[in-house]
Amino acid sequence: MTDEPTWERATPAEVGFVPARLREVTREARQARSSCYVVVRDGKLVVEDYWRDGSAEQAKQAFSVTKSVVSTLVGMAQDRELLHIDQRASRYIAEWRGTPSATVTIRNLLANDSGREWSTDTDYGGLLQATDQTAYAVGLSQTSRPGEVWAYNNAAIQTLDRVLREATGRTPAELAEEWLFEPLGMTHSTMSGDRSGSSTGTFSGLQSTCLDLARFGMLFAQRGRWEGERLVSPRWVQEAVGGSSQELNAGYGLLWWVNRAGELRGPVNQTDLGAPPGVVAVGRMVPDGPGDMFAALGFGGQVVAVDPGSQTVVVRMGDPVLGEASTTYTFADAARAVTYATR
Repeated sequence: MTDEPTWERATPAEVGFVPARLREVTREARQARSSCYVVVRDGKLVVEDYWRDGSAEQAKQAFSVTKSVVSTLVGMAQDRELLHIDQRASRYIAEWRGTPSATVTIRNLLANDSGREWSTDTDYGGLLQATDQTAYAVGLSQTSRPGEVWAYNNAAIQTLDRVLREATGRTPAELAEEWLFEPLGMTHSTMSGDRSGSSTGTFSGLQSTCLDLARFGMLFAQRGRWEGERLVSPRWVQEAVGGSSQELNAGYGLLWWVNRAGELRGPVNQTDLGAPPGVVAVGRMVPDGPGDMFAALGFGGQVVAVDPGSQTVVVRMGDPVLGEASTTYTFADAARAVTYATR
């Protein structure tokens, strides 16, 4: 790994914030039982606060923020011509060949419209309890045709572990370290596996810090460039966060949440077959925010929000406990650094 990275710092006023309003937004983050809160603009660290047991070096579970990292690894593999997201996933998942899952594409897995089996029992029971999570996810059934149903399907996303391994010959954890963490200086970030030792968590499994995740967000704010080097193609950045990835949920890109207008569906509001469409709202996730904002979101209010227009990245992490009430800190809450605290 590289040496501990340093940050150029700026005062809020120097980069266009209203200081009193930014302090208010920071207090709101603290009141939401946050462990860390970071605001970066134009590559400069503007706010860095820690509460509870948070610190610059203490990595926390990022939960589904993992998905946006995995999306980026898929994009980087495509940039290297190791795969293409419009390929059938069965090219890399032999068990799906000759089955109803044969036509599921990698894009479907990234967009959450694969039609793979989903229920609360499979996604929040069986998958979490499985010794080999990838084998469990691959072995689930196909319940609808690709493109027909949108569901926040953790098990379907976990099958990207197999896709990346077969396409690249490396584990997602190895790819993340080599392609992202080391070049970005994400010195406290790792991706974990399951009890079998044969799977990397691609739906959840990232441990990281607010400062490390700010670097990841900045990579996308800068359309894939980091310190003058191209790490991710602008084509991939556009694919992943430049708009809605399908017509069933306007708020979803390719394993990123986007601020596009239309029917919005969330992680616990599935569009199950035989039930009325579970429309959460019609509008945008951040109604008063720029339409090109986007975010990586995880359980319990883990947020990496990016506004490319103002080159602002906001990161908030906390310590939710499974089975207990967790914070409701949201994309819109993080976006207040832009929508409320910017001149």
